[in-house]
Amino acid sequence: MKNLIIFAAVLIILSAVPAISQTPSGTKIAVINTLAFDDEKTGITKYVNALNALDREFQPVKTELQTLASRIDSLTKEYNTLLEQANKPNSPVSPQTLQAKREEIEKLQREAKFKQEDANAKYQSRYNTVVGPILQDIMKAMQEYAKQKGYALIFDAARLDEGQLILAVGDEKIDVTKDFITFYNARQTTSTTTTNPQR
Repeated sequence: MKNLIIFAAVLIILSAVPAISQTPSGTKIAVINTLAFDDEKTGITKYVNALNALDREFQPVKTELQTLASRIDSLTKEYNTLLEQANKPNSPVSPQTLQAKREEIEKLQREAKFKQEDANAKYQSRYNTVVGPILQDIMKAMQEYAKQKGYALIFDAARLDEGQLILAVGDEKIDVTKDFITFYNARQTTSTTTTNPQR
């Protein structure tokens, strides 16, 4: 969902928690795909809103870095054109001109690298502050959900897929992602109503 080109996507994947389906021993297990949590239309509202707020907060920095990248690209093309001209006989392009253009590019590259690293650090810090508590709350809600539904185990389908541990799912009902998201969103609405009574 959020593809800020300057920021490494940071998603604290939730570790093993309960899911759906009946094993021969009677143990109920299920899977929840945590990658579905940030879906704009069907994801966890509180989580999606937090990510969108971070995007808006860091949009000026993203725009600045994109502008720097475009400037570096433009100067690099100019430099390559000058280099081609300099290699021709009786070229009016001097070595000093090439050197100056190269130094300008290198200066901008250093500036862009510094700004990107600074932006990454600030984004990570804000992510932990803004999104971290929400992820902890989602983890807590998963425990509540597991107990309420009677699941002994809930696995993160995203993590299992990364490790190529899911080859096939014979029963689609084992995936309770949508059900959990509905549970969490409703839980948040109830919580808000309870903690913020009308005056």
